[in-house]
Amino acid sequence: MTTAKALQGVRVIEVANFLAAPSMGMHLADYGADVVKVERPGSGDEFRKWGLGKNGVALYFKVINRNKRSVTADLRTPLGQDIVKRLARTADILVENYRPGTMEKWGLGYDVLSAVNPGLVMMRLTGYGQTGPAAHKPGFGTALEGFAGAVYISGEPERPPLLPGFGLADGSAGIMGAFLALAALRERDANGGRGQVVDLALYEAMFGLLGPFVIDHDQHGIVQERMGSRVPWVAPRNTYRTRDGRWVSLSASSNQTFARLCRALAIPELAADPRFAENRDRIANAEALDRLLQDAIGRFDRDALIATLEAAEAVVAPVNSIADIAADPHIQARESIVAVDDKELGGPVRMQNVAGRFSRTPGRIAHAGPPLGAHNRQVLIEELGFSAEELAAAGLPT
Repeated sequence: MTTAKALQGVRVIEVANFLAAPSMGMHLADYGADVVKVERPGSGDEFRKWGLGKNGVALYFKVINRNKRSVTADLRTPLGQDIVKRLARTADILVENYRPGTMEKWGLGYDVLSAVNPGLVMMRLTGYGQTGPAAHKPGFGTALEGFAGAVYISGEPERPPLLPGFGLADGSAGIMGAFLALAALRERDANGGRGQVVDLALYEAMFGLLGPFVIDHDQHGIVQERMGSRVPWVAPRNTYRTRDGRWVSLSASSNQTFARLCRALAIPELAADPRFAENRDRIANAEALDRLLQDAIGRFDRDALIATLEAAEAVVAPVNSIADIAADPHIQARESIVAVDDKELGGPVRMQNVAGRFSRTPGRIAHAGPPLGAHNRQVLIEELGFSAEELAAAGLPT
């Protein structure tokens, strides 16, 4: 297999904490970008203390900060600011997620950094963005999931709205941030080599994923309410319980797939019922349709149901726990979970693999998130030219 990397030669400086901006850095590092993570001396990214741990090491940090190099710098000091400026000289992208004005307060605004490197792309990822009346507010994913409308439409009718069980705002912003950074690099390289600032609000990527609820409100005045697992644009679409107490997720968005589903379940008359003739009819009668489907599905054990529906080319999948996923032969064949050796954790650690498969330059996980300041000597002394005495005087380990 080739050792070439899709983003080989791209250098990223990550002046960021927690989840969203580091997720962006993770995606870039997965495909070969050299991501240098700048952390506070002594404590580092606060994400090092979040979630479950082992041997005093935060497990999720190991995932989000894989393939990166860690250096320490106090950005409130002249030395820390000089470290960032020297890093910026050869960087393609600098990503930061401090409140608007913080980088400027430290003398590290884009005016300063672009004077050092006119080709630098500065990714600014904050809760509400750099502009607008809420720009000054602190913003974490939980708050922004509510702000963007995702929480309002999640959950069962007449029940409290539900937050997602994972970092939806942070994860989607990380993916969007990686895309925008590469789009800005493409523009830079095609149009004279000058970089620019990219301003991404934490809620924006997730907001864009929320389906037609904006245009439906604009054109019809509809306010989408909580519908459980249903959605307002297709039926059937839900989770259904099988005879053995397990669950499947199922949809049938076209008339043809709906007819195949009904035949496989031995209820072909549903496809001919005027209440369910077209998708809009099925949406209008979704509650009745779900009751009839649940009755039919409830006569099968889960594995038998899936086999029956797959034989009929109906669309169905098990509702998997992580234990189910880890044992699934397709997950194993695709290597969607990979083991990575890690000295801090004392052996291999398994995590989600790089998303996507390139035929020539695949992404890969070379190592899990590094110890704090593990690359101070390599980066600060060998690459940037600081002396060991300068770093020692500032309390930075080498």
